[in-house]
Amino acid sequence: MSKKRIVLKIGTSNLSDGEKIQEGVIYKIAECVAHLRDKFHVILVSSGAVASGYTQLRLDKQVLAHKQALASIGQPLLLESYRKCFASFGILSAQILLSGHDFDSRKATQHARDTIEVLLEHNVIPILNENDAIATAELMFGDNDRLSAHIAYYLGAELLVILSDIDGYYDKDPHRFDDAKLIPFLDQIPQEKLQTSYDPYGNFATGGIVTKLIAADFLLQKGRAMFLCNGNQLGHLEDFLLRQIQKSGTLFGEFNG
Repeated sequence: MSKKRIVLKIGTSNLSDGEKIQEGVIYKIAECVAHLRDKFHVILVSSGAVASGYTQLRLDKQVLAHKQALASIGQPLLLESYRKCFASFGILSAQILLSGHDFDSRKATQHARDTIEVLLEHNVIPILNENDAIATAELMFGDNDRLSAHIAYYLGAELLVILSDIDGYYDKDPHRFDDAKLIPFLDQIPQEKLQTSYDPYGNFATGGIVTKLIAADFLLQKGRAMFLCNGNQLGHLEDFLLRQIQKSGTLFGEFNG
């Protein structure tokens, strides 16, 4: 039986405690991916380069040049953490940095697709991120939620999984309202929800729930699906993907694992 392809996106809010990258979290992600690979081809999209760089040099990340410098410092540190953790499970990993231009150019998109096909064919985990160190504002997505949605679509994945710091999509902000209710399934997103201003949560977050909804809407319009769940409850993700048991999370669209 051929394996289905999924994209797994992990955000800075899961990887960083606000001051440093938590390598224990990366180890748990590697362990989860090792389990998922029995059934799926997994492409990983990881934030965290700027936060990782900040552990070595305290610059104001609101200044674009500072943010790009932090990304250039942090990217190899972050990838080394992934390399070590994946190696613990006998998994080889690889890095690919992308920008918006890579999806505007048919040739560039095909080059990225060809590279990833070779990596997956040889059981290597591709770890993708936006090329924050050199990308200009015009070429940047600015957040890995939308980047991962484009990756999922253009690289033929049937599902995008976004790991967040909340259990899924709620009818109201769960950080502010105790009576917020989790919505387990949505097949369309009201347009007004996509036009709300970004509400970053955490010192290094560049998006919020809005960018996740934009990502989900993009995939819904392309006939693909997205699953939003808590990155601190990877057992629930494995239940959903490996055993078709949804204990939490929000599924946008249809997915038959």
